[in-house]
Amino acid sequence: MSSQKNDSAAPAGPPVAAAASGTWMLGDLSVNRIGYGAMRLTENADGTPSDRDRALAVLRRAVELGVNHIDTAAFYFSPLRSANELINRALAPYPDDLVITTKVGPGRDTWGNWHWAGPEQLRGQVEENLRQLGRDHLDVVNLRVPRKETTGSIGEHFGALAELREAGLIRHLGISNARPDHLAEALAIAPVVCVQNAYAVGAPREEHEFLDACGERGIAFVPFFAIAGAGREAGASSTGDDERVLGVARAHGVTAAQVRLAWTLNRGPHVLAIPGTGNPDHLADNVAAGALRLTADELALLEAPAGTEA
Repeated sequence: MSSQKNDSAAPAGPPVAAAASGTWMLGDLSVNRIGYGAMRLTENADGTPSDRDRALAVLRRAVELGVNHIDTAAFYFSPLRSANELINRALAPYPDDLVITTKVGPGRDTWGNWHWAGPEQLRGQVEENLRQLGRDHLDVVNLRVPRKETTGSIGEHFGALAELREAGLIRHLGISNARPDHLAEALAIAPVVCVQNAYAVGAPREEHEFLDACGERGIAFVPFFAIAGAGREAGASSTGDDERVLGVARAHGVTAAQVRLAWTLNRGPHVLAIPGTGNPDHLADNVAAGALRLTADELALLEAPAGTEA
């Protein structure tokens, strides 16, 4: 993906380990703050099939670099690939410290058509994740909210997951694509260890406030699209605030993606990053971003709304 290229990138040296990013506790599970998102394992950004051997190699290399937090979902699949089954194939028997987080709520049939599970269907989705991953319990399960702006109560769905937690199928619970009122509703039912929302350089003020509120409660905030920003599944945007990102990248001799990740991690010790890639070189760059320290002026520049001075 061209979004991670930068002509001024520093020369290659010894790889940086994920531990350089620091750690956070997801409930009773310690993870390095740089993790790995599995969405890109199954197909490339342009929709072409991923290379199976390279996907397996990327997963194994991630663990070699100290990544011990992998985010996945049973609905991460293409006609040829399943992210969960690739993870199982590459990493089982799993390292003792590896935490695998998954999501339920959305579902896809074999033709790729989407649907949203009712509360009574969530057990089947949990069991499908267990089968594909080859595990007897799931470390963390996030309830994915369909439409953050319009979804009402999540109580029935989250309550169904809380019952599965009590039954021992799930260790910890989180929510994804959620609002502050969703978090409050979930917390009234069961403990929440993480909130997983879209968040990146240029995020609106209300997302900054939600991130901070999670930190005050000791809840991990786990951004997705932290590198892509407005580009989302298509990759990093080439407009808007990107010139600020590129300027900081040039100053440090690193990639724009590394700057985006470093800025995100700086937002608080409870912020975890889960960048996804099918490229081994980009994987090493992403992990190395955990050791990148930006100046106060650079952080202020990147945090300012696009088109304004810090």
